[in-house]
Amino acid sequence: MRMPALIDHHCHGLVADDLDRAGFEALMNEAPHASPLATTLFDSMLGLAIRRHCAPLLDLEPLVDADAYLARRRELGAPEVNRRLLGAAGIDTFVVDTGLWRDVLTSPEETAAYAGGSAHEIIRLEWVAEQVLQAGTDDFAGEVVSRLQASGAVGAKSIAAYRVGLELPATKPSADELASALAGVAPERLVDKTVSAWLAHTAVELGLPLQFHVGYGDSDLDLLQCDPLRLTAFLRGTVDRGVPVLLLHNWPFHRNAAYLSQVFDHVFMDLGLATHNAGVLSRTLLRETLELVPFGKLLFSSDAFGLAELYLVAALMFREAAEDLLGRLVEHGEMTDNDAQRLVDLVARENAVRAYGLDPR
Repeated sequence: MRMPALIDHHCHGLVADDLDRAGFEALMNEAPHASPLATTLFDSMLGLAIRRHCAPLLDLEPLVDADAYLARRRELGAPEVNRRLLGAAGIDTFVVDTGLWRDVLTSPEETAAYAGGSAHEIIRLEWVAEQVLQAGTDDFAGEVVSRLQASGAVGAKSIAAYRVGLELPATKPSADELASALAGVAPERLVDKTVSAWLAHTAVELGLPLQFHVGYGDSDLDLLQCDPLRLTAFLRGTVDRGVPVLLLHNWPFHRNAAYLSQVFDHVFMDLGLATHNAGVLSRTLLRETLELVPFGKLLFSSDAFGLAELYLVAALMFREAAEDLLGRLVEHGEMTDNDAQRLVDLVARENAVRAYGLDPR
């Protein structure tokens, strides 16, 4: 089976400065730091994957201990580590969410340059709205629309999951409802369901493919409110527009997301940061997702944030999972080699090209 270069349809920039152990562990997963009541974040499937698969690219033996790994990382320097690991990840197109740590992480173009690839931007709706509110305006709606249209982004992202949950209405809030809601929001952190709903519907109206954070994330969200099934009304209300809605990450709701991708024409999904966090066990997530998801609705993403290791592990785990699972299906006569290649090509590249209207190079 030939593995094409990947399009990473949802990711973030990298830290270009060297990190001590505490700084590195703070970026490994959704925990803010290693728990003083536990051991270390290296004691996880992700920690094993970094030591197993990233260490050799830094001239170390596989599964070298964490202290030796981090010492070598500092010796090489973050830019060289970023170049080595992204260069080995096999990703040539990066679709980058720029809504978080904009002044700390590398830009989309800088991130892609480490791999000799190309970059596109995803613009975060709540960030745009907060910028408009902080600047002050008599026409919030018009200013938001203008900024989205002028952004050059290939898509937008909603973090309603973090702010208000995913139970958004089927119809766009009226101008009066928006004005009433805006009267009570904090410009520095927008937390209002009416405003989040207005932003999401506006992005779809503008034809911007719309990403939603779904499921697994940090302690700032309430996971109970992040089941994608809560988006059902919104999905019913937007299906006729034909604008892609892309469900990100999805664990532990990946089966629910697969169902939604099947029954709504415009819904796509990925496994995002669950892939690198689960390490080699992420092949179970892929198998469970493929139970229902149409092959033309599943996209690869790493959701890598800060650490180049997350790009490499996510890409490698996807490839290994696909080769293992599809290889067994071919072996048992459940699909042909051509079927397996078609599935891989769709998930690795073609679905992202179609969903975002990218250059299909």
